Amino acid sequence: TLRKPISQSSMADWASKNLNMHTQGIFRRRISISNMLSWNGGSIKKPMLITSNRTIKKEACEMFKLVQSYMGDRQTRMDRNHVALVTVTKCWSMQGLRDELYIQLIRQTTDNMCYRSLAWGWELMAISLAFFSPSPKFQSYLEGYIYRHLDSDENITQRIKELVDLKNKKITKSRKKRKQNTEDEGLPISTYAKYCYRKLQKVAITGGKKGLRKPTVEEITHARNAIVTPSLFGSSLEEIMLRQQDMYPGNKLPWVQTQLSQQVLALGGEQTEGIFRIPGDIDEVNALKLQVDQWRIPSSLSDPNIPASLLKLWYRELEEPVIPQQFYKECISNYENPDAAVAVVQLLPELNRLVLCYLIHFLQIFAQPSNVGRTKMDVNNLAMVMAPNCLRCQSDDPRVIFENTRKEMSFLRMLIVHLDTSFIKGLV
Repeated sequence: TLRKPISQSSMADWASKNLNMHTQGIFRRRISISNMLSWNGGSIKKPMLITSNRTIKKEACEMFKLVQSYMGDRQTRMDRNHVALVTVTKCWSMQGLRDELYIQLIRQTTDNMCYRSLAWGWELMAISLAFFSPSPKFQSYLEGYIYRHLDSDENITQRIKELVDLKNKKITKSRKKRKQNTEDEGLPISTYAKYCYRKLQKVAITGGKKGLRKPTVEEITHARNAIVTPSLFGSSLEEIMLRQQDMYPGNKLPWVQTQLSQQVLALGGEQTEGIFRIPGDIDEVNALKLQVDQWRIPSSLSDPNIPASLLKLWYRELEEPVIPQQFYKECISNYENPDAAVAVVQLLPELNRLVLCYLIHFLQIFAQPSNVGRTKMDVNNLAMVMAPNCLRCQSDDPRVIFENTRKEMSFLRMLIVHLDTSFIKGLV
């Protein structure tokens, strides 16, 4: 669902308070906000946003050149993958550069007369959102900018033509013209905007890439491909099933769910103390996530906590939880009633019901007394670590969240103990 964005006047007000106003000419006249936020073919001598950090001041100007290089507006010897990697790594490592990058991208994708450059600017924004979020104070501004481009393709094409005509009237024959390109090259801008809008909502909650390992070229390529090919993580169950249609047409369940579950068991997860409670190494989990998104399970895995952590992440990042939001109240109302809890499962859409039953069947293996002795993860512990991945409380009230957390755990515990999942055996 798309939230109503902040108004244009609010965005202008934000810009007037936060932009580091640039000057030009021998009299150092201040550049207007509209010019500050319009495509610039030259370099900048100070950051776009107000900052007192000397390192940020220096890096911001260098980063602007990288943005121009990625968009094809500045010559460079580096390939675009490497340019994106350097840019993203700078911002991933230095939090103070993140808003600066996003405002630079807003500038370079505004009144840009070259469609290819414009598209590449949006592409870099989409890639960046896979690694880090803007600050909370800048999020609403970026959200408002992206929102305005969700259905703007005709307006953009018309605007480019107007700008080109205007420039052609002003330009003299002796001056070298920048190559103009008003043809639609590649994806419509609205496709990038819709992807960025959804990605922004998610990254604002998750916080982006975690761990100590810096971004890699493989992750950059994966982030770019995700614009067109949805990831197996963060998508809806329906999208995931649609994506696997060609490779596994006969499967009733998501390949990622069954494969990761089987890996946990194959590596002896049901005999591993603290399974699902002790997290796997975050960098190893990230590396496995990249492989799984390419339909590969490496044979080198040895720690069951790695696939177990990624499996939890997959459930948690689903666009809509396994138990859809419209059933949430019914679940927490029947957290002490086994029959009513089981009855809720039967009401779920068929795909959600199968995915949930597969999960419960999987957890029932770990809940067996012979395994609990080794894992120290009884039915209460299993329900505690898995409930937040299946049910999502929509309230912002800490008291409601706290109270509902207990009910969510109890509801999932009821299913682990009482739900008959024998029909799931052998289903893929």
